[in-house]
Amino acid sequence: MQIGDSIGLAWQTVKVNKLRTGITVAIIALGIMALIGIITAIEAMNQSLRESFSTMGANGFNIRFRERNFFMGGNNNRSVQKTTKSAQKVRTSNTGRFITYQEAVGFKRNYTYPATVSISLRGSFNETVQYITNEKAYKTNPNVAFQGGDENYLELNGYKMAAGRNFTLNEVETGRAVVVIGDEVLNRCFEGNAKKAIDKIVKIGNRPYLVIGVLEKKGASAFLNLDNVAITSYNNIRQVSSSIGTFSIGVMVSDYKLLDNAVGQATGVFRNIRKLDIQENDNFYIDKSDALAEKFIGFLSGITGSAAVIGLITLIGAAIGLMNIMLVAVTERTKEVGLSKAIGATSQTIRRQFLFESIIISLLGAAIGIVLGVVVGNIFGIILNTGFVIPWGWVFAGVIICFVTGLLAGVYPAGKAAKLDPIVALRYE
Repeated sequence: MQIGDSIGLAWQTVKVNKLRTGITVAIIALGIMALIGIITAIEAMNQSLRESFSTMGANGFNIRFRERNFFMGGNNNRSVQKTTKSAQKVRTSNTGRFITYQEAVGFKRNYTYPATVSISLRGSFNETVQYITNEKAYKTNPNVAFQGGDENYLELNGYKMAAGRNFTLNEVETGRAVVVIGDEVLNRCFEGNAKKAIDKIVKIGNRPYLVIGVLEKKGASAFLNLDNVAITSYNNIRQVSSSIGTFSIGVMVSDYKLLDNAVGQATGVFRNIRKLDIQENDNFYIDKSDALAEKFIGFLSGITGSAAVIGLITLIGAAIGLMNIMLVAVTERTKEVGLSKAIGATSQTIRRQFLFESIIISLLGAAIGIVLGVVVGNIFGIILNTGFVIPWGWVFAGVIICFVTGLLAGVYPAGKAAKLDPIVALRYE
């Protein structure tokens, strides 16, 4: 009997035993679906993060008073930080050493490398923006990020104007109460009409601001909403804030190849401004824009491993179940095996047929599990407004894993069937 004939006969047998096949396929599909679904969702999150951070440019960096910490799962007591000895030394020296207004302005004035420098100061992330007319009062949720920047802030953070204008140097220096609003604030307060918003007075908290500009929509990711913002000058934040935090300094060069040189010169200039001795560690931290996305993405790598473990455990269970089902099939078809051998089938032919049945069942589970996993994972992608994601590497890996699973699960039953004595098998009841 040719291999093609063995495969065809195995397929016919699989189709006849629908219940047995269906249960085993379902178990295998569940494991693959869990694996591919989680991986697809993670790929969608990665894509969303990269798109969000790519607007900030790969040719920029920020100077902060300490290493940026990220909090996951709403627990602010658990942060993800570097744990190298050098990072710990830097972190220790960073404690309590904010970047002051004089230091930030001094850096912008003394940094001579061909680059664009921006100074920013965080206001709060839970402000409410109101626009009140004679007919109606419009109001956002109390989750608007209120930031202070300078005339270069919008450019360095990848914002573009949909209407209106940027801050003037005079507005930045005097701290005039003007504001540029994001697309989500526009939709809440002005029903999406950018031209209508220009030169209107809105209240941020209890303070009036003149709207001078509206930003183009940037979109949201799993962790960032870049449209739910209101941006004024850093000097205005200094005037209205009860407590002044640390300044941040942004630098952007024209070419990515110049980035390392720009970082090196920025380090030297800022060490001088901070009056650090040559033997002292830096008491500030420099992070590159593209490195921020890598940090977030690094948080998701553990989930990938967990998904692989879940899929592996499920597949081990499926392999055991498949082996038991194939052993039952050998017992049920003992007389059939004896008849096949009596008319000339060899032990190799019998072994091959049972192996093919096991592999076909396993690959059916893989196909169904992969399709369901991609669909489930991309539902998450739709929520994040990312494109359709297919983790091809894991898809091929899933097919290979299921093929091996079917092969291993079928070896013992196939060998048992091949060893049956035809005379004994024909007399089996």
